[in-house]
Amino acid sequence: MAKEKKNFLEMVPKRVENIEWKVLDSGKVQIIIKRNGFFDKLVRFFAKTPKEMYIDLDEYGSCVWKAIDGKKTTYEICEGLKSKFGEEVEPLYERFGTYIKILKNNKFIEI
Repeated sequence: MAKEKKNFLEMVPKRVENIEWKVLDSGKVQIIIKRNGFFDKLVRFFAKTPKEMYIDLDEYGSCVWKAIDGKKTTYEICEGLKSKFGEEVEPLYERFGTYIKILKNNKFIEI
């Protein structure tokens, strides 16, 4: 039986539940990564690394992150980006696809 191809624009991304994040005063999103694993604690003990890692998203990434609610399709999120930023986000679908892959590969979202 052939594997069914899924249309990327119909997929619904969802933030992973254990990822903490906040909206900064600037309106941009900051993702907070807790480093509580055994290896993290070991490295922290010897190298004095921080307990948390912070990832500051840019204006576009923040807009995407806020739009990922487990209900909107990738098409709907792209339309929101196009509506808010216009030509600034072109080539929209290529950039958006790359960004979604990065979020997924880093286990920040599921699709």
